[in-house]
Amino acid sequence: MGKKRDSSAKKGISRKKYGKELGELEIGLCKLQAWVKSSGARVVVVFEGRDTAGKGGVIKAITGRVSPRVFRSVALPAPNDRERSQFYFQRYSAHLPSAGEVILFDRSWYNRAGVEKVMGFCSDEEYEEFFRVCPEWEKALVRSGIILLKYFLVVGPEQQKERFEERINDPRKFWKLSPLDVKARSHWYDYSRAYDRMFEETDTEEAPWYLVESSCQKTARLNCIRHLLSMMPEGDVESPDVVLPELEDPEGFSDQDSLSKRTFIPDRY
Repeated sequence: MGKKRDSSAKKGISRKKYGKELGELEIGLCKLQAWVKSSGARVVVVFEGRDTAGKGGVIKAITGRVSPRVFRSVALPAPNDRERSQFYFQRYSAHLPSAGEVILFDRSWYNRAGVEKVMGFCSDEEYEEFFRVCPEWEKALVRSGIILLKYFLVVGPEQQKERFEERINDPRKFWKLSPLDVKARSHWYDYSRAYDRMFEETDTEEAPWYLVESSCQKTARLNCIRHLLSMMPEGDVESPDVVLPELEDPEGFSDQDSLSKRTFIPDRY
């Protein structure tokens, strides 16, 4: 799976340095956006990992300064009855990118290799069929010209416990906690075995897994974005010169007079 796990991320990073580093990476993401649009590239980025690992935080950091028409986040709910009757990869195929798009999967088809296996949401036959199909399906995506990156965020049991407790005690984060998340906590090693099998079967040359140490969520975001940018083909797009035009003749119209007749919300701040 690559180099040995680096635990230095546990040291964390100051808010000031994090903001500075993220700002520089956001410039890189904007340049990537311009290249994707001009070249017609199609990019898929998969984020997997245990609950509380920080997948949503990484995606939020990536999308904070770019267009949602180019960078699209996909977080699918549990399949309905119709979707359960379909070819397993069918509902994920519907969200694959067109030219000039980057699709970020907050969990993906790898649900079958993790939660569905551990919680008994799929049969043994469906589980084994997933591993027969998945590597070839991903190879087909890559052959079609899609740039596919797969990230797995690694979090330890103590960090997960702390983050679960934070969600329990913080009304702003309580919505993130589901009964399935709580139940998954008692299946830590079942998930460990499932992820080990997942890596063994799907860490291919065409679509390798990249692990992200996420003991510190801020450094995980920075490291992941920097790696993502490093994996994209180089190709800067020159920004056009922009000259703002002067306002046209108002011909007697007054914005202030018009707005003074309207209803504003209370100015509390």
